[in-house]
Amino acid sequence: MNEYSKCYPQEPEIKVNPSDPTTIPKFVDSLPIPATARPFFYRNSSEKMELFYYIVMMEAKHRFHKYFPLTTIWGYNGTYPGPTIEVAKDSHVKVKWENNLPPRHLLPVDHTLHGTMDTPDVRTVVHLHGANVEAHSDGHPEAWFSRDYRFVGQNFTREVYEYTNHQAGGTLWYHDHALGITRLNVYAGLAGFYLIRDFLEKRLNLPEDSYEIPIMIQDKSFNEDGSLFYPDNATPPVDNPVPSTPSFFFGNTIVVNGKIWPYLEVEPRKYRFRILNASNIRAYDLRLSNGGVFHQIGTELGLLHHPVDISSFILEPAERIDLVIDFSEYKGQEITLLNDSPAPPSPGTELIMKFKVGNELKYPDTSTIPEELMPFHKIDPALAAKERTLHLDETTDHYGRVLHLLNNKMWNEPATETPALDTIEIWHLVNHFDFPHPIHLHLVHFEILGRKVFTEEDFDEYGNYKFNLESLTPPLDFEKGPKDVVRTEPGQVTSIVMHFKEHCGDYVWHCHILEHEDNDMMRPLRVEA
Repeated sequence: MNEYSKCYPQEPEIKVNPSDPTTIPKFVDSLPIPATARPFFYRNSSEKMELFYYIVMMEAKHRFHKYFPLTTIWGYNGTYPGPTIEVAKDSHVKVKWENNLPPRHLLPVDHTLHGTMDTPDVRTVVHLHGANVEAHSDGHPEAWFSRDYRFVGQNFTREVYEYTNHQAGGTLWYHDHALGITRLNVYAGLAGFYLIRDFLEKRLNLPEDSYEIPIMIQDKSFNEDGSLFYPDNATPPVDNPVPSTPSFFFGNTIVVNGKIWPYLEVEPRKYRFRILNASNIRAYDLRLSNGGVFHQIGTELGLLHHPVDISSFILEPAERIDLVIDFSEYKGQEITLLNDSPAPPSPGTELIMKFKVGNELKYPDTSTIPEELMPFHKIDPALAAKERTLHLDETTDHYGRVLHLLNNKMWNEPATETPALDTIEIWHLVNHFDFPHPIHLHLVHFEILGRKVFTEEDFDEYGNYKFNLESLTPPLDFEKGPKDVVRTEPGQVTSIVMHFKEHCGDYVWHCHILEHEDNDMMRPLRVEA
Protein backbone atom coordinates (compact mmCIF):
# COMPACT_ATOMS: atom_id res chain seq x y z
CA MET A 1 0.00 0.00 0.00
CA ASN A 2 1.49 3.39 -1.00
CA GLU A 3 1.40 6.54 1.12
CA TYR A 4 -1.49 7.98 -0.94
CA SER A 5 -3.63 4.91 -0.27
CA LYS A 6 -2.92 5.15 3.45
CA CYS A 7 -4.08 8.77 3.55
CA TYR A 8 -6.94 8.36 1.06
CA PRO A 9 -8.29 4.82 1.31
CA GLN A 10 -10.10 3.69 -1.82
CA GLU A 11 -13.59 2.18 -1.88
CA PRO A 12 -13.49 -1.58 -2.34
CA GLU A 13 -14.28 -2.66 -5.87
CA ILE A 14 -17.92 -3.70 -6.09
CA LYS A 15 -19.01 -5.88 -8.98
CA VAL A 16 -22.62 -5.39 -9.93
CA ASN A 17 -24.64 -7.25 -12.52
CA PRO A 18 -27.61 -4.96 -13.33
CA SER A 19 -29.64 -7.98 -14.45
CA ASP A 20 -29.22 -9.67 -11.04
CA PRO A 21 -30.82 -7.59 -8.26
CA THR A 22 -29.08 -9.67 -5.57
CA THR A 23 -25.76 -8.10 -6.64
CA ILE A 24 -27.03 -4.50 -6.41
CA PRO A 25 -26.10 -2.70 -3.14
CA LYS A 26 -29.08 -0.98 -1.54
CA PHE A 27 -29.39 2.50 -0.04
CA VAL A 28 -26.13 3.84 -1.50
CA ASP A 29 -27.68 6.60 -3.63
CA SER A 30 -29.36 9.69 -2.26
CA LEU A 31 -32.97 10.22 -3.35
CA PRO A 32 -33.03 12.80 -6.18
CA ILE A 33 -35.72 15.49 -6.15
CA PRO A 34 -37.09 16.19 -9.65
CA ALA A 35 -36.29 19.67 -10.96
CA THR A 36 -39.11 22.19 -11.22
CA ALA A 37 -40.09 23.21 -14.74
CA ARG A 38 -39.59 26.89 -15.54
CA PRO A 39 -42.37 28.63 -17.49
CA PHE A 40 -42.37 31.64 -19.77
CA PHE A 41 -44.77 34.49 -19.00
CA TYR A 42 -46.74 36.29 -21.71
CA ARG A 43 -49.87 38.37 -22.22
CA ASN A 44 -52.67 36.85 -24.25
CA SER A 45 -55.03 38.69 -26.57
CA SER A 46 -57.13 39.76 -23.58
CA GLU A 47 -54.06 41.27 -21.90
CA LYS A 48 -54.10 38.61 -19.20
CA MET A 49 -50.87 37.04 -18.02
CA GLU A 50 -50.50 33.37 -18.94
CA LEU A 51 -47.86 30.74 -18.30
CA PHE A 52 -46.30 28.82 -21.16
CA TYR A 53 -44.18 25.69 -20.80
CA TYR A 54 -42.08 24.16 -23.55
CA ILE A 55 -41.23 20.54 -22.79
CA VAL A 56 -39.36 18.26 -25.17
CA MET A 57 -39.40 14.46 -25.16
CA MET A 58 -35.89 13.27 -25.96
CA GLU A 59 -33.50 10.36 -25.58
CA ALA A 60 -30.86 10.80 -22.89
CA LYS A 61 -28.47 8.95 -20.59
CA HIS A 62 -29.40 8.32 -16.96
CA ARG A 63 -27.58 6.65 -14.07
CA PHE A 64 -29.99 4.50 -12.09
CA HIS A 65 -27.41 3.40 -9.51
CA LYS A 66 -23.98 4.45 -8.32
CA TYR A 67 -22.45 1.24 -9.66
CA PHE A 68 -24.43 1.10 -12.92
CA PRO A 69 -23.22 2.28 -16.30
CA LEU A 70 -25.29 4.99 -17.92
CA THR A 71 -28.65 3.79 -19.24
CA THR A 72 -30.46 5.13 -22.28
CA ILE A 73 -33.89 6.46 -21.30
CA TRP A 74 -36.58 8.67 -22.76
CA GLY A 75 -37.37 11.73 -20.69
CA TYR A 76 -39.29 14.96 -20.69
CA ASN A 77 -36.59 17.58 -21.22
CA GLY A 78 -34.24 14.61 -21.17
CA THR A 79 -34.72 13.87 -17.47
CA TYR A 80 -36.24 10.96 -15.59
CA PRO A 81 -38.56 11.64 -13.90
CA GLY A 82 -39.60 14.64 -15.95
CA PRO A 83 -39.53 18.12 -14.40
CA THR A 84 -42.27 18.85 -11.88
CA ILE A 85 -44.80 21.40 -13.08
CA GLU A 86 -46.22 23.50 -10.23
CA VAL A 87 -49.21 25.75 -10.91
CA ALA A 88 -51.78 27.71 -8.94
CA LYS A 89 -55.43 26.75 -8.99
CA ASP A 90 -57.33 28.54 -11.77
CA SER A 91 -54.15 29.75 -13.45
CA HIS A 92 -54.28 29.34 -17.21
CA VAL A 93 -51.33 27.30 -18.44
CA LYS A 94 -50.27 26.33 -21.95
CA VAL A 95 -47.80 23.55 -22.66
CA LYS A 96 -46.17 22.62 -25.93
CA TRP A 97 -45.18 18.97 -25.72
CA GLU A 98 -42.65 18.30 -28.47
CA ASN A 99 -41.56 14.87 -29.67
CA ASN A 100 -37.83 14.89 -30.40
CA LEU A 101 -37.37 11.14 -29.98
CA PRO A 102 -35.51 8.88 -32.42
CA PRO A 103 -37.49 6.94 -35.05
CA ARG A 104 -36.63 3.55 -33.55
CA HIS A 105 -38.11 2.50 -30.21
CA LEU A 106 -35.94 1.61 -27.24
CA LEU A 107 -38.17 -1.38 -26.43
CA PRO A 108 -39.90 -4.15 -28.43
CA VAL A 109 -43.07 -2.95 -30.18
CA ASP A 110 -45.93 -5.44 -30.58
CA HIS A 111 -47.39 -4.69 -34.03
CA THR A 112 -50.53 -6.78 -33.46
CA LEU A 113 -52.20 -4.30 -31.08
CA HIS A 114 -54.69 -1.57 -31.93
CA GLY A 115 -52.92 1.52 -33.17
CA THR A 116 -49.60 -0.22 -33.88
CA MET A 117 -50.12 -2.17 -37.09
CA ASP A 118 -49.68 0.62 -39.64
CA THR A 119 -48.35 3.58 -37.67
CA PRO A 120 -44.86 4.84 -36.72
CA ASP A 121 -43.11 2.85 -33.98
CA VAL A 122 -42.43 6.02 -31.99
CA ARG A 123 -45.54 8.04 -31.25
CA THR A 124 -46.37 10.14 -28.19
CA VAL A 125 -49.23 12.05 -26.64
CA VAL A 126 -49.26 13.47 -23.12
CA HIS A 127 -52.11 12.83 -20.70
CA LEU A 128 -52.31 15.07 -17.63
CA HIS A 129 -53.64 12.44 -15.27
CA GLY A 130 -56.34 13.80 -12.96
CA ALA A 131 -56.94 17.03 -14.87
CA ASN A 132 -60.29 18.72 -15.30
CA VAL A 133 -59.57 19.64 -18.89
CA GLU A 134 -61.22 20.13 -22.27
CA ALA A 135 -61.13 17.11 -24.55
CA HIS A 136 -58.68 18.70 -26.99
CA SER A 137 -56.00 18.83 -24.27
CA ASP A 138 -56.72 15.57 -22.46
CA GLY A 139 -54.16 13.47 -24.30
CA HIS A 140 -56.53 11.14 -26.14
CA PRO A 141 -54.75 7.90 -27.17
CA GLU A 142 -55.43 8.63 -30.84
CA ALA A 143 -54.22 12.24 -30.63
CA TRP A 144 -50.63 10.96 -30.94
CA PHE A 145 -47.91 12.62 -32.96
CA SER A 146 -44.51 11.58 -34.28
CA ARG A 147 -41.33 13.63 -34.34
CA ASP A 148 -41.85 17.14 -35.74
CA TYR A 149 -45.58 16.30 -36.11
CA ARG A 150 -44.82 14.63 -39.42
CA PHE A 151 -47.49 12.00 -38.72
CA VAL A 152 -50.44 12.43 -36.37
CA GLY A 153 -53.34 10.33 -35.11
CA GLN A 154 -56.95 10.84 -36.10
CA ASN A 155 -57.81 12.74 -32.89
CA PHE A 156 -54.84 15.11 -33.11
CA THR A 157 -56.02 18.74 -33.21
CA ARG A 158 -53.30 20.92 -31.67
CA GLU A 159 -49.64 21.23 -30.79
CA VAL A 160 -50.18 23.36 -27.67
CA TYR A 161 -52.31 22.03 -24.81
CA GLU A 162 -54.31 24.29 -22.50
CA TYR A 163 -54.89 23.60 -18.81
CA THR A 164 -57.21 25.88 -16.81
CA ASN A 165 -56.39 24.12 -13.51
CA HIS A 166 -59.93 24.77 -12.35
CA GLN A 167 -59.90 22.24 -9.52
CA ALA A 168 -58.72 21.88 -5.95
CA GLY A 169 -55.02 21.57 -5.20
CA GLY A 170 -53.85 18.02 -5.73
CA THR A 171 -51.15 15.61 -6.87
CA LEU A 172 -51.50 15.06 -10.60
CA TRP A 173 -48.94 13.55 -12.93
CA TYR A 174 -48.30 13.63 -16.65
CA HIS A 175 -47.32 10.63 -18.74
CA ASP A 176 -47.46 9.24 -22.22
CA HIS A 177 -50.76 7.82 -23.48
CA ALA A 178 -50.15 6.81 -27.13
CA LEU A 179 -52.41 4.02 -28.33
CA GLY A 180 -50.80 0.58 -28.14
CA ILE A 181 -47.41 1.71 -26.75
CA THR A 182 -48.20 3.51 -23.48
CA ARG A 183 -46.56 0.71 -21.46
CA LEU A 184 -43.30 1.11 -23.41
CA ASN A 185 -43.16 4.91 -23.37
CA VAL A 186 -43.86 5.20 -19.64
CA TYR A 187 -41.43 2.38 -18.83
CA ALA A 188 -38.78 4.17 -20.92
CA GLY A 189 -39.14 7.21 -18.64
CA LEU A 190 -41.96 9.45 -19.90
CA ALA A 191 -43.57 10.45 -16.60
CA GLY A 192 -43.48 13.46 -14.27
CA PHE A 193 -45.35 15.26 -11.46
CA TYR A 194 -47.85 18.09 -11.93
CA LEU A 195 -48.84 19.79 -8.67
CA ILE A 196 -51.80 22.16 -8.37
CA ARG A 197 -51.59 24.46 -5.37
CA ASP A 198 -54.34 26.55 -3.79
CA PHE A 199 -54.74 29.10 -0.99
CA LEU A 200 -56.20 26.54 1.42
CA GLU A 201 -53.06 24.44 1.75
CA LYS A 202 -51.01 27.59 2.38
CA ARG A 203 -53.33 28.61 5.23
CA LEU A 204 -53.05 25.14 6.75
CA ASN A 205 -49.32 25.56 7.39
CA LEU A 206 -48.36 22.11 6.15
CA PRO A 207 -44.68 21.18 5.65
CA GLU A 208 -43.43 22.95 2.53
CA ASP A 209 -40.43 23.83 0.37
CA SER A 210 -37.58 21.36 1.00
CA TYR A 211 -39.79 19.53 3.51
CA GLU A 212 -42.34 18.58 0.84
CA ILE A 213 -41.07 15.77 -1.36
CA PRO A 214 -42.63 14.01 -4.37
CA ILE A 215 -41.89 10.29 -4.57
CA MET A 216 -42.40 8.35 -7.81
CA ILE A 217 -42.11 4.56 -7.46
CA GLN A 218 -41.59 2.24 -10.44
CA ASP A 219 -40.25 -1.26 -10.85
CA LYS A 220 -37.81 -2.00 -13.66
CA SER A 221 -35.49 -4.73 -14.91
CA PHE A 222 -32.13 -4.34 -16.63
CA ASN A 223 -29.87 -6.22 -18.98
CA GLU A 224 -26.28 -6.99 -17.96
CA ASP A 225 -25.03 -3.88 -19.75
CA GLY A 226 -27.38 -1.68 -17.74
CA SER A 227 -29.90 -1.12 -20.53
CA LEU A 228 -33.60 -1.37 -19.78
CA PHE A 229 -35.07 -4.86 -20.16
CA TYR A 230 -38.60 -5.45 -21.38
CA PRO A 231 -39.77 -8.88 -22.64
CA ASP A 232 -40.31 -9.34 -26.36
CA ASN A 233 -42.58 -12.37 -26.22
CA ALA A 234 -45.41 -13.63 -24.03
CA THR A 235 -45.73 -17.35 -23.32
CA PRO A 236 -47.70 -19.50 -23.61
CA PRO A 237 -48.48 -20.18 -26.42
CA VAL A 238 -45.13 -20.64 -28.10
CA ASP A 239 -46.37 -19.52 -31.50
CA ASN A 240 -47.10 -15.92 -30.45
CA PRO A 241 -45.88 -13.22 -32.78
CA VAL A 242 -42.58 -11.69 -31.71
CA PRO A 243 -42.58 -9.16 -30.14
CA SER A 244 -45.76 -9.94 -28.22
CA THR A 245 -47.19 -8.02 -25.27
CA PRO A 246 -47.16 -9.86 -21.92
CA SER A 247 -50.29 -9.79 -19.77
CA PHE A 248 -48.08 -9.28 -16.74
CA PHE A 249 -44.54 -7.97 -16.41
CA PHE A 250 -43.00 -7.21 -13.03
CA GLY A 251 -39.61 -5.54 -12.81
CA ASN A 252 -37.10 -7.00 -10.36
CA THR A 253 -35.73 -3.72 -8.95
CA ILE A 254 -37.45 -0.79 -7.27
CA VAL A 255 -36.72 2.67 -8.67
CA VAL A 256 -37.65 5.80 -6.71
CA ASN A 257 -37.33 9.18 -8.42
CA GLY A 258 -34.95 7.54 -10.89
CA LYS A 259 -32.66 5.76 -8.38
CA ILE A 260 -32.64 2.10 -7.37
CA TRP A 261 -33.34 1.60 -3.65
CA PRO A 262 -32.22 5.11 -2.58
CA TYR A 263 -32.03 6.76 0.84
CA LEU A 264 -33.18 10.15 2.05
CA GLU A 265 -31.55 12.08 4.87
CA VAL A 266 -34.25 13.82 6.90
CA GLU A 267 -34.28 16.09 9.91
CA PRO A 268 -36.19 15.10 13.07
CA ARG A 269 -39.32 17.01 12.05
CA LYS A 270 -42.44 16.74 9.89
CA TYR A 271 -42.17 16.07 6.16
CA ARG A 272 -44.91 16.01 3.53
CA PHE A 273 -44.68 13.26 0.91
CA ARG A 274 -46.71 12.98 -2.28
CA ILE A 275 -46.30 9.34 -3.29
CA LEU A 276 -47.14 8.10 -6.79
CA ASN A 277 -47.17 4.52 -8.03
CA ALA A 278 -46.04 4.97 -11.65
CA SER A 279 -45.38 1.26 -12.24
CA ASN A 280 -46.86 -0.58 -15.20
CA ILE A 281 -48.58 -3.26 -13.12
CA ARG A 282 -47.04 -3.67 -9.67
CA ALA A 283 -49.13 -2.60 -6.67
CA TYR A 284 -47.49 -1.61 -3.38
CA ASP A 285 -48.65 -2.18 0.20
CA LEU A 286 -46.47 0.29 2.08
CA ARG A 287 -45.52 0.62 5.75
CA LEU A 288 -42.60 1.86 7.86
CA SER A 289 -40.16 -0.69 9.27
CA ASN A 290 -40.40 0.78 12.78
CA GLY A 291 -44.19 0.58 12.87
CA GLY A 292 -44.47 4.35 12.54
CA VAL A 293 -47.63 6.21 11.60
CA PHE A 294 -48.49 7.95 8.34
CA HIS A 295 -50.68 11.02 8.80
CA GLN A 296 -52.69 10.97 5.58
CA ILE A 297 -53.90 14.40 4.48
CA GLY A 298 -55.08 13.71 0.93
CA THR A 299 -55.81 11.38 -1.94
CA GLU A 300 -55.05 11.96 -5.63
CA LEU A 301 -57.17 15.02 -6.19
CA GLY A 302 -57.27 16.98 -2.99
CA LEU A 303 -57.17 17.10 0.76
CA LEU A 304 -59.30 15.00 3.09
CA HIS A 305 -61.85 16.57 5.42
CA HIS A 306 -59.83 15.39 8.43
CA PRO A 307 -56.37 13.78 8.57
CA VAL A 308 -56.32 10.02 9.05
CA ASP A 309 -53.62 8.10 10.89
CA ILE A 310 -52.79 4.87 9.07
CA SER A 311 -50.12 2.24 9.58
CA SER A 312 -50.09 1.07 5.95
CA PHE A 313 -51.76 1.73 2.61
CA ILE A 314 -52.09 0.18 -0.86
CA LEU A 315 -51.21 2.02 -4.05
CA GLU A 316 -52.30 0.48 -7.34
CA PRO A 317 -50.69 1.74 -10.56
CA ALA A 318 -51.43 5.48 -11.03
CA GLU A 319 -52.79 5.97 -7.51
CA ARG A 320 -51.34 8.75 -5.36
CA ILE A 321 -51.43 9.56 -1.68
CA ASP A 322 -50.60 12.78 0.21
CA LEU A 323 -49.26 12.26 3.72
CA VAL A 324 -47.06 13.58 6.51
CA ILE A 325 -44.44 11.63 8.47
CA ASP A 326 -43.26 13.14 11.74
CA PHE A 327 -39.64 12.08 12.23
CA SER A 328 -39.20 14.08 15.45
CA GLU A 329 -39.56 10.95 17.58
CA TYR A 330 -37.02 8.96 15.54
CA LYS A 331 -33.78 10.88 16.02
CA GLY A 332 -30.75 8.92 14.82
CA GLN A 333 -32.84 6.05 13.43
CA GLU A 334 -32.79 4.45 10.00
CA ILE A 335 -36.30 3.57 8.84
CA THR A 336 -37.10 1.55 5.73
CA LEU A 337 -40.20 2.04 3.62
CA LEU A 338 -41.38 -1.55 3.13
CA ASN A 339 -43.62 -3.19 0.54
CA ASP A 340 -45.85 -6.03 1.77
CA SER A 341 -47.68 -6.53 -1.52
CA PRO A 342 -48.09 -10.21 -2.48
CA ALA A 343 -47.22 -9.47 -6.13
CA PRO A 344 -44.74 -11.95 -7.62
CA PRO A 345 -41.68 -11.43 -5.40
CA SER A 346 -38.12 -10.82 -6.48
CA PRO A 347 -35.29 -10.37 -3.98
CA GLY A 348 -35.44 -6.76 -2.82
CA THR A 349 -38.92 -5.80 -4.04
CA GLU A 350 -40.06 -5.89 -0.41
CA LEU A 351 -37.87 -2.78 0.06
CA ILE A 352 -38.57 0.67 -1.38
CA MET A 353 -36.19 3.21 0.16
CA LYS A 354 -34.62 4.23 3.47
CA PHE A 355 -35.02 7.31 5.66
CA LYS A 356 -31.93 8.32 7.65
CA VAL A 357 -33.08 10.54 10.49
CA GLY A 358 -30.57 13.08 11.78
CA ASN A 359 -30.27 14.48 15.28
CA GLU A 360 -30.42 18.20 14.57
CA LEU A 361 -32.86 20.67 13.03
CA LYS A 362 -31.72 23.35 10.60
CA TYR A 363 -34.70 25.48 11.59
CA PRO A 364 -37.50 25.08 14.15
CA ASP A 365 -40.42 23.05 12.80
CA THR A 366 -43.44 25.34 12.86
CA SER A 367 -45.54 23.28 10.41
CA THR A 368 -48.79 21.70 11.58
CA ILE A 369 -51.24 18.90 10.81
CA PRO A 370 -54.60 20.65 11.33
CA GLU A 371 -57.59 18.78 12.72
CA GLU A 372 -59.65 19.95 9.75
CA LEU A 373 -58.24 20.18 6.24
CA MET A 374 -60.76 20.55 3.41
CA PRO A 375 -64.51 20.76 4.16
CA PHE A 376 -65.55 17.84 1.97
CA HIS A 377 -69.01 17.95 0.36
CA LYS A 378 -69.86 14.45 -0.78
CA ILE A 379 -71.89 13.69 -3.89
CA ASP A 380 -75.38 12.47 -2.97
CA PRO A 381 -75.91 9.08 -4.69
CA ALA A 382 -79.66 9.70 -4.60
CA LEU A 383 -79.17 12.41 -7.23
CA ALA A 384 -77.71 9.99 -9.78
CA ALA A 385 -79.42 10.21 -13.16
CA LYS A 386 -78.10 6.82 -14.25
CA GLU A 387 -76.47 3.65 -12.97
CA ARG A 388 -74.19 1.54 -15.15
CA THR A 389 -73.13 -2.05 -14.55
CA LEU A 390 -69.74 -2.62 -16.18
CA HIS A 391 -67.96 -5.96 -16.24
CA LEU A 392 -64.23 -6.62 -16.17
CA ASP A 393 -63.76 -9.89 -18.00
CA GLU A 394 -61.48 -11.71 -20.43
CA THR A 395 -61.36 -13.71 -23.62
CA THR A 396 -58.58 -14.77 -26.00
CA ASP A 397 -57.44 -13.18 -29.23
CA HIS A 398 -56.89 -15.04 -32.50
CA TYR A 399 -53.33 -15.89 -31.41
CA GLY A 400 -54.69 -17.55 -28.27
CA ARG A 401 -53.38 -14.81 -25.97
CA VAL A 402 -55.40 -13.62 -22.98
CA LEU A 403 -57.33 -10.45 -23.76
CA HIS A 404 -58.62 -8.40 -20.82
CA LEU A 405 -61.74 -6.39 -21.68
CA LEU A 406 -64.21 -3.89 -20.26
CA ASN A 407 -67.81 -5.03 -20.69
CA ASN A 408 -66.63 -7.56 -23.29
CA LYS A 409 -65.89 -4.81 -25.80
CA MET A 410 -62.69 -3.81 -27.57
CA TRP A 411 -61.21 -0.34 -27.99
CA ASN A 412 -62.47 0.35 -31.50
CA GLU A 413 -66.12 -0.51 -30.86
CA PRO A 414 -68.54 2.45 -30.60
CA ALA A 415 -68.77 4.29 -27.30
CA THR A 416 -71.36 2.87 -24.90
CA GLU A 417 -70.51 5.07 -21.89
CA THR A 418 -72.07 8.38 -22.97
CA PRO A 419 -73.08 10.41 -19.91
CA ALA A 420 -74.86 13.72 -20.38
CA LEU A 421 -73.13 16.92 -19.32
CA ASP A 422 -73.96 18.07 -15.78
CA THR A 423 -75.36 14.74 -14.62
CA ILE A 424 -74.40 12.42 -11.78
CA GLU A 425 -73.83 8.73 -12.47
CA ILE A 426 -73.05 5.65 -10.40
CA TRP A 427 -70.86 3.00 -11.98
CA HIS A 428 -70.75 -0.56 -10.67
CA LEU A 429 -67.47 -2.21 -11.70
CA VAL A 430 -67.82 -6.00 -11.59
CA ASN A 431 -64.42 -7.71 -11.40
CA HIS A 432 -64.61 -11.33 -12.63
CA PHE A 433 -60.84 -11.82 -12.37
CA ASP A 434 -58.88 -13.34 -9.51
CA PHE A 435 -56.67 -10.24 -9.18
CA PRO A 436 -57.35 -6.50 -8.76
CA HIS A 437 -57.57 -4.04 -11.63
CA PRO A 438 -57.03 -0.29 -11.13
CA ILE A 439 -59.68 1.54 -13.14
CA HIS A 440 -59.08 5.16 -14.21
CA LEU A 441 -61.58 7.58 -15.69
CA HIS A 442 -60.32 10.59 -17.60
CA LEU A 443 -61.76 14.04 -16.86
CA VAL A 444 -64.07 13.14 -14.00
CA HIS A 445 -63.28 12.93 -10.29
CA PHE A 446 -65.21 10.36 -8.30
CA GLU A 447 -65.88 9.03 -4.82
CA ILE A 448 -65.81 5.36 -3.85
CA LEU A 449 -69.16 4.30 -2.37
CA GLY A 450 -68.00 0.82 -1.38
CA ARG A 451 -67.59 -2.78 -2.42
CA LYS A 452 -69.50 -6.05 -2.16
CA VAL A 453 -68.76 -9.70 -2.95
CA PHE A 454 -71.21 -10.61 -5.68
CA THR A 455 -73.25 -13.68 -6.58
CA GLU A 456 -75.68 -14.30 -9.44
CA GLU A 457 -78.51 -13.10 -7.19
CA ASP A 458 -77.00 -9.61 -7.14
CA PHE A 459 -78.03 -8.97 -10.77
CA ASP A 460 -81.44 -8.65 -12.37
CA GLU A 461 -82.57 -10.52 -15.48
CA TYR A 462 -80.91 -7.91 -17.69
CA GLY A 463 -77.56 -8.18 -15.92
CA ASN A 464 -77.91 -4.92 -14.01
CA TYR A 465 -76.50 -4.80 -10.50
CA LYS A 466 -79.15 -4.49 -7.79
CA PHE A 467 -77.61 -1.59 -5.92
CA ASN A 468 -78.10 -1.26 -2.18
CA LEU A 469 -75.82 1.34 -0.64
CA GLU A 470 -76.23 -0.02 2.87
CA SER A 471 -75.03 -3.49 1.83
CA LEU A 472 -71.61 -2.21 0.71
CA THR A 473 -68.38 -2.47 2.64
CA PRO A 474 -67.18 1.16 2.96
CA PRO A 475 -63.98 2.26 1.22
CA LEU A 476 -60.74 1.79 3.12
CA ASP A 477 -59.57 4.64 5.35
CA PHE A 478 -57.00 5.86 2.81
CA GLU A 479 -59.56 5.89 -0.05
CA LYS A 480 -62.07 8.31 1.47
CA GLY A 481 -61.36 11.35 -0.66
CA PRO A 482 -61.56 12.59 -4.26
CA LYS A 483 -60.19 9.90 -6.58
CA ASP A 484 -59.44 9.22 -10.24
CA VAL A 485 -58.24 5.60 -9.86
CA VAL A 486 -60.03 2.84 -7.97
CA ARG A 487 -58.83 -0.63 -7.04
CA THR A 488 -61.50 -3.13 -8.14
CA GLU A 489 -61.15 -6.17 -5.92
CA PRO A 490 -61.48 -9.66 -7.45
CA GLY A 491 -64.89 -11.23 -7.13
CA GLN A 492 -66.43 -7.96 -5.98
CA VAL A 493 -68.54 -5.11 -7.29
CA THR A 494 -66.94 -1.72 -6.70
CA SER A 495 -69.39 1.21 -6.82
CA ILE A 496 -68.28 4.78 -7.55
CA VAL A 497 -70.23 8.02 -7.99
CA MET A 498 -69.23 11.00 -10.12
CA HIS A 499 -70.52 14.29 -11.50
CA PHE A 500 -69.83 14.98 -15.18
CA LYS A 501 -69.55 18.75 -15.39
CA GLU A 502 -67.89 21.63 -17.25
CA HIS A 503 -66.56 19.71 -20.27
CA CYS A 504 -67.98 17.48 -22.97
CA GLY A 505 -66.33 15.55 -25.78
CA ASP A 506 -64.25 12.44 -26.29
CA TYR A 507 -62.36 10.96 -23.32
CA VAL A 508 -61.52 7.41 -22.26
CA TRP A 509 -61.69 5.07 -19.27
CA HIS A 510 -59.41 2.11 -18.82
CA CYS A 511 -57.47 -0.28 -16.63
CA HIS A 512 -54.23 1.37 -15.52
CA ILE A 513 -52.25 -1.83 -15.76
CA LEU A 514 -50.48 -0.50 -18.82
CA GLU A 515 -50.07 -3.88 -20.51
CA HIS A 516 -53.86 -4.30 -20.29
CA GLU A 517 -54.63 -0.74 -21.37
CA ASP A 518 -52.48 -1.20 -24.49
CA ASN A 519 -54.21 -4.47 -25.32
CA ASP A 520 -57.87 -3.35 -25.46
CA MET A 521 -58.77 -2.91 -21.77
CA MET A 522 -59.72 0.67 -22.62
CA ARG A 523 -62.99 2.15 -23.84
CA PRO A 524 -64.22 5.48 -25.21
CA LEU A 525 -65.97 7.80 -22.77
CA ARG A 526 -68.05 10.44 -24.54
CA VAL A 527 -69.60 13.24 -22.47
CA GLU A 528 -72.54 14.60 -24.46
CA ALA A 529 -73.82 18.17 -24.30
